[in-house]
Amino acid sequence: MRIALGLEYDGQGFAGWQRQPDLDTLQGRLERALGAIACQPVTVHAAGRTDRGVHASAQVVHFDTVAQRPLSAWVRGVNSHLPPGMAVLWAHAVETHFHARFSATGRHYRYLLLDHGVRPGLARGRVGWHHAGLDERAMAAACSCLLGRHDFTSFRAAECQAASPVREMRVATVARSGGLIEFRFSANGFLHHMVRNLVGCLVAIGSGRRAVDWLPQVLEARDRNAAAPTFAPDGLYLSGVDYPVEFGLPDFPLHGMWPAQP
Repeated sequence: MRIALGLEYDGQGFAGWQRQPDLDTLQGRLERALGAIACQPVTVHAAGRTDRGVHASAQVVHFDTVAQRPLSAWVRGVNSHLPPGMAVLWAHAVETHFHARFSATGRHYRYLLLDHGVRPGLARGRVGWHHAGLDERAMAAACSCLLGRHDFTSFRAAECQAASPVREMRVATVARSGGLIEFRFSANGFLHHMVRNLVGCLVAIGSGRRAVDWLPQVLEARDRNAAAPTFAPDGLYLSGVDYPVEFGLPDFPLHGMWPAQP
């Protein structure tokens, strides 16, 4: 039997999603919790492997098991074995040709940024921070060059293992929302550190260090050295994954979204 799960988690305190020897990872924690319910080892596959410190309000994973359990056991039972800040929101039986990563047709990320002279306290780790005000209109104008199908090599980490740097960007917006600046990106897929590298470039524009027309130059350069440094992971959220309707995956509940959708 193949089961899909919807997850949310706070990435603080974990060494990223991917299982690694001797490190506390989200995948490792989830696999141990699932194994406790299945009474056998379980391997999970995720829609996206988030980095250290990156959060998810709508991560999707799948696993195979011969254990016969009610779907509620894969939610409440598994949650009883997970650490605070990580929770299964739903479980859904799927056909064996479903794959959390390869069946996905689109992914969505949000980056929440506080541009203020004083660093955040209560929201530490949940939002990014820039020490001075940013021009969100300039950043929004720069985003237009990102739409469409492009080679995003300039925004790709050196250790990225993707076979191709070409991605189709479907949404790229910047706007103020509830006292924060919210960046939204949707694409058919993302490269390693791609969103954080995009945010780093946009912050350079919003701060006035770079002009709006600098971003298309960086994109065309296809050279990581042409772009700004990678921005902090703190305010980054995997906020959605698209799948064909044939799989009938449940929607994510509103309580699974932090901060709430505007």
